[in-house]
Amino acid sequence: MSEPVIHVSSLTRRFGQKTALSSVSLSVARGQVHGLVGANGAGKTTLIKHVLGLLRAESGSVQVFGKDPVGEPVDVLSRVGYLSEENDLPGWMRVDELIRYSRSFYPSWDDAYAEELREMFGLDLAAKVGSLSKGQKARAGLVIALSYRPELLVLDEPSSGLDPIVRRDILAAVIRTIADEGRTVLFSSHLLDEVEQVADHVTMITSGRIVLDGPLDTIQESHRLVTVRFPEPRNRPPSVSGVLRWDGRGREWHAVVRGDDEETETAIANSTGQVIDKRAASLDEVFVAHAGARAAETDDFAGNT
Repeated sequence: MSEPVIHVSSLTRRFGQKTALSSVSLSVARGQVHGLVGANGAGKTTLIKHVLGLLRAESGSVQVFGKDPVGEPVDVLSRVGYLSEENDLPGWMRVDELIRYSRSFYPSWDDAYAEELREMFGLDLAAKVGSLSKGQKARAGLVIALSYRPELLVLDEPSSGLDPIVRRDILAAVIRTIADEGRTVLFSSHLLDEVEQVADHVTMITSGRIVLDGPLDTIQESHRLVTVRFPEPRNRPPSVSGVLRWDGRGREWHAVVRGDDEETETAIANSTGQVIDKRAASLDEVFVAHAGARAAETDDFAGNT
């Protein structure tokens, strides 16, 4: 097995009294599209800032290409392309000036690829960056982030607030292409349906803690949404092992289930419920179920202290 491109071990970060990251560990394999998902404020951007060497680990460690991004920033960042939601580009430059300016920093800059991307994204060379729409600025940022063919592409909420066409460009035309060329993508988003389209591996984070981590297909295969009907209306669902979350009212309830189908259905039947439908749970449903389970654990702990 080759060394992971990113390896984070027991990383903890606090800002005053707030714990932004709590003993976070993850690995991103070479050639993988790794989705980092969670609600806004969950800790995704803080984790990415450690990967980029913008924050130093208070405890634990971060390695990118086997190096410390804080101690060896040139060796690390010269191999990383980065695009964030803010996408802070100099508004006074024209697009052609931005490309020439950026080109001077990267010996590996590929002029032909930069032009291919610019044409694909429909960017006018003479347009002022400051006059571009948010979607066009995102496209321009991608041209800069990709044209020196980085080994690792880090996208932090790149499509937040963008229209569906631009989001499709980012997802289909860029992320999958990069991975197919053997490079690696760390893609952070709170838009789980987008991550579900492109990710090989998913890490779910809530309140600074990882609640689920694994290959996307394994996560999808191990979680189902089950519809249950009870003979009489209920104010609250039964407690059933394997059910992460219940939603519903009256006689009909929906359960996100993890684990053995037969065992869970037997337990539901023992609580007088009848399974009338089941399907694979979406990534969004899985995340909400695990985030809710984590919140319940925290509440229980707080109540016992």
